[in-house]
Amino acid sequence: MKVLVTGANGFTGSHLAQALQKQGHTVVGLVRKSSNLARLANCNIQLVYGDITDRIALRAAMTGADKVFHTAAYVELGLVNEAEMERVNVEGTRAVLEVAQAVGVSKLVYCSTIGIFGDTKGQVVNETFIRTQSEFSSAYDRTKYQAQQLVDRFAKNGIPVVSILPSGIFGADDPHFAPVIRQFLKGRLRLWAGGDRITGIVHVDDLAAAMILAAQKGKSGDYYIISAGDLTTREMFQIISQKTGIPVPYEVPKPLVRLVGNLFDSIGRVLKWQPPISRERVHYIYDRCVRVDAAKAHNELNWHPRSTLETLLELIPY
Repeated sequence: MKVLVTGANGFTGSHLAQALQKQGHTVVGLVRKSSNLARLANCNIQLVYGDITDRIALRAAMTGADKVFHTAAYVELGLVNEAEMERVNVEGTRAVLEVAQAVGVSKLVYCSTIGIFGDTKGQVVNETFIRTQSEFSSAYDRTKYQAQQLVDRFAKNGIPVVSILPSGIFGADDPHFAPVIRQFLKGRLRLWAGGDRITGIVHVDDLAAAMILAAQKGKSGDYYIISAGDLTTREMFQIISQKTGIPVPYEVPKPLVRLVGNLFDSIGRVLKWQPPISRERVHYIYDRCVRVDAAKAHNELNWHPRSTLETLLELIPY
């Protein structure tokens, strides 16, 4: 079977492309000319070059494809280019949907996020939850929600599209949490903020497996939450500490973190600099909590991920 993966050079897209190839599928990857292709070094796929909003490139990539997996996205918190994020996340998704409709793709799997539910204030929710948060926590929050609204609209109009909603995506080459763990393992992470912050966890390869299962079994228009469970940041460090003997980082007082976040936010805007901590990141650490139940994916897709413990321990290279 011929399949297309948008954003094939990214963290999720590259793992998905490799999983599809291992299953014997012919994989086409849509990437930009400027994309770093290091993640695809050992993956024999056909590349089509083009921007995610380039309908000509999308049509060339989708022609003859049975399934399309849309993973391309602009993922960032803090000081971001909101117009560019909207162009990629919203208008890019619109372009993918329109071209998929035009060429008659048999199934489109969209990689969304549990963030579309907004702040659930610690309540564990499933796919039936209706967002109650009226404002948006970030440009990423807003653009992914708007993209999901587009997907839902096309699904109602008969386009065979399934939405996968992953929690925090982990793996050895994870660009977000893995660098933190590497610093911790080197003994360079002595301080940390937000030990009580709850994070949903799924291994990137388990997410790829779920997306493939959704292409095979998922019901058009449906959502499938993909998470192996959740842990606080403190619990994550404690698990890795028990395995390595490296002490858990000290907790920085919340008022100090908020003060530094506000200060760095102002400096970053003046200097066009992305600070390690900003007002928006502080909000995600202390003020927003999304918790989910992935029972539907287990039951309907027969999805069986590794545990949160196994996922974390795989980040330790010894």
